[in-house]
Parts: sequence; structure tokens; C-alpha cells
Amino acid sequence: MTTEVKKFKKTLDGTVVSSKNDKTIVVKVTRRFKDNVYSKFVSSSKKYHAHDEANKANVGDTVTIIESRPYSKLKKWELFKVN
Repeated sequence: MTTEVKKFKKTLDGTVVSSKNDKTIVVKVTRRFKDNVYSKFVSSSKKYHAHDEANKANVGDTVTIIESRPYSKLKKWELFKVN
């Protein structure tokens, strides 16, 4: 995999929460935003399934994932790099 990312691809940073499946990792991405009503900062998280061809990411690693072609019903992201 090259280190160049096409500019139109989305990137997300998150933490690996599961790597039990073969060539698949589950990444938890947390974002913070200001609540419109209460004007306080709120954290919201979402899990993404990502393709990891070499099985190089482990649980607890901080990773960057990029959008890609659909590998399966849930996997529409792939591992770009392990930070």
C-alpha cells in the first residue's frame, strides 16, 4: 500500500477495539461536538469495520482508516496506517 491518499477519500482516526476476525478490525471513532441546546461539549462514538490485509493492527492501537470499495456488507473502510 502506498502512503499517498487520494484527496477525495475520507479519513478517520480511531482506536482498534477488536481484531478477532481474519483481515478485519473494528475501529471506534470518537468525535466531540458542542450541544446546541445546552452549549456543552458531548462525546459521541461509532464503530467501523475496516479491512486489514496483513493483520498488523492489534487491540488498543490508534489507527487511520480510509474509505474504500465495499468488501462486505459492513466493511467499507480499509486500514491506512497504524499510528
